[in-house]
Amino acid sequence: MQIEHHGWHSGRLGRGLGVRVYGHYGSPILVFPTSGGDEWEYERQGMIETLGHHVDAGRIKLFCVGSVNNDGWLNDAAHPRHRSYVQAMYDAYIAEEVVPFVHGHCRSPGIAITTTGASFGAYHAANSLLKHPHLFRRCLALSGVYDLRRYMGGDYDDNFYFNNPVDYVPGISDPWALGELARDDIRLATGTGPWEDAGPTYRMSEVLSARGIRHSVDDWGPDGGHDWPFWKRQMNEYVSRLF
Repeated sequence: MQIEHHGWHSGRLGRGLGVRVYGHYGSPILVFPTSGGDEWEYERQGMIETLGHHVDAGRIKLFCVGSVNNDGWLNDAAHPRHRSYVQAMYDAYIAEEVVPFVHGHCRSPGIAITTTGASFGAYHAANSLLKHPHLFRRCLALSGVYDLRRYMGGDYDDNFYFNNPVDYVPGISDPWALGELARDDIRLATGTGPWEDAGPTYRMSEVLSARGIRHSVDDWGPDGGHDWPFWKRQMNEYVSRLF
């Protein structure tokens, strides 16, 4: 398997972040880590081994990015508006720095990109597609949470509103944005397995349905648990069926 590591300093974030690339060819999948994870998480948790046969076959190419959650949402010492600001800058970093990198690495400007992530990574995967529906064409959000009010301590500002899906999605009215979203494949995965709370997924589904945004809730039942063995099974199945 071809493996590369890239990184650069982002002026938006005031720090360097890395991108781990797995594969030589295939449909690009942008992978967000769980809460405090980094670009090596997929490899450490055995997901690369699980999906390796798809990567080696040239069906997919994985772009695993780092996280700034520890500086933002999970930074209890920071003011809530600093947390929402960090998220806004991270969103811009993904859309304006990582996406062009993916296009360039694939040598295919405008190539359709899938986002994915589990737990906190699912939030980033869904938020990225919903905010930039022309840049991302599919989202595989596993065991996600889509309302981050708990991290704001009762505070609220525009950066939070525009990065909290259950808040801004009901306000999407631009025909262009709705048209782009209609072209996208949004999949929210949950289940009844160990440690999984399906409530946030079904709440997000209600918000999308109320706005007429096509999506699917994939309830895996007992195979939908909140841990890596479940997410590995789900991702292997998704890649086998969709790519």
